[in-house]
Amino acid sequence: MKNIKIATGIALLALSFTSCKDEKQEKAQKTIDSYVTYVDSVKNVKAEDLKENWNTVESEYDRRAAEADAALADIKDNTAQTEKINASKAKYEDFKNEMTTLLAPPAPSPKQQLRNALFGEGKIGDDMSFSWVNAQNIHSVYQQFVHTVENNKDKYSREDWDEIKVLYEALDSRKNTVEKEGLTAADNRKIAGLKIKFAPMYTVNRMGAKAEENKEAKK
Repeated sequence: MKNIKIATGIALLALSFTSCKDEKQEKAQKTIDSYVTYVDSVKNVKAEDLKENWNTVESEYDRRAAEADAALADIKDNTAQTEKINASKAKYEDFKNEMTTLLAPPAPSPKQQLRNALFGEGKIGDDMSFSWVNAQNIHSVYQQFVHTVENNKDKYSREDWDEIKVLYEALDSRKNTVEKEGLTAADNRKIAGLKIKFAPMYTVNRMGAKAEENKEAKK
């Protein structure tokens, strides 16, 4: 009788263990299926419609992907499930690349690229504000401007030179203001030297660019 009870206990324990194991595996399977479904649901939404909530989508994806990867350990033969997860990861990466392209800021216009090169990234925008230029930095601003023009003078079009002139005159106008704010005599002399260097360089190269433009127009 005692042996029967022991055998029954062992059988029940084994059954309980098997049941627990089955439940764990079933839960793991649901986690993986939920991850796959999430990827499919995201991929079926137009990328344009997800722009505003993309950070939330990314966070949710990372959470579900981590849970799916962890769930593989609870599935005895997980080869098929691993392939399923990898397929969904590939789908998501393709979609993510599409979103990255969509969310990327538009490339600056040629005019803005020129301004960035002459003054620094984003320093001069459409408002043409030079308020960031002061008595302490104006010499270095002129220096960067003139040296950049000198290094690229053979690449500029007639239109570029016209924009350069507008920017140069705006910088000169700002100089008239900062002279009253403590511009040193030494910096003033250095700026005068840069201006002497710029004037003939502008005149000669602008004329050359204009002549080249006319030559191309006649072809």
